[in-house]
Amino acid sequence: MSVIRQTISRSLRSSLAKRSPSVITSVRFNTTNTTAAAAPTESSSPSSPVDPKITQIVDQISTLTLLETSQLVNELKSKLNISDIALPVAGAGGAGGAAAQAAPAEEEEAKQPVEEKTMFAIKLESFDAKSKPKVIKEVKGLLGLSLVESKKFVESAPKVLKENVAKEDAEKIKATLEGLGAKVVLE
Repeated sequence: MSVIRQTISRSLRSSLAKRSPSVITSVRFNTTNTTAAAAPTESSSPSSPVDPKITQIVDQISTLTLLETSQLVNELKSKLNISDIALPVAGAGGAGGAAAQAAPAEEEEAKQPVEEKTMFAIKLESFDAKSKPKVIKEVKGLLGLSLVESKKFVESAPKVLKENVAKEDAEKIKATLEGLGAKVVLE
């Protein structure tokens, strides 16, 4: 069971850290194992009890699937106006030191062979007004959402449909949506 948790934890961290590493700092799983539950954690402190409201939210979030968790993160980002831009980490050298370090790093990247990207995020940029019902129907089938959720999703474009999709699958989805009159970008 712990292997599954570790795999999910790594997967969540890597997929969400690519979008905004400053937002996600840890992943917590509830356990039914009494020995693991009895072990003290770094975040729990005996002097400050956790609000039951927070505990309830954490319990609800821990039951979400990866797709639902991704949708939750995207919804929180849009509601709280959190950008997808990663914030630079402050170094001891200051701004001048960071610029001096960036130049050799860029040269190093230029020397290395360029790796072909194999995993993509599919982003719905826009759609033709005439083809809106077809796009909504396709998004509904693609994401497994209700008709109302699909309509809201499509109307809130530009928005990421799926993340970490293999190149072949991403191109098929892109071709299908573009055939219906949507503008789709692979990132």
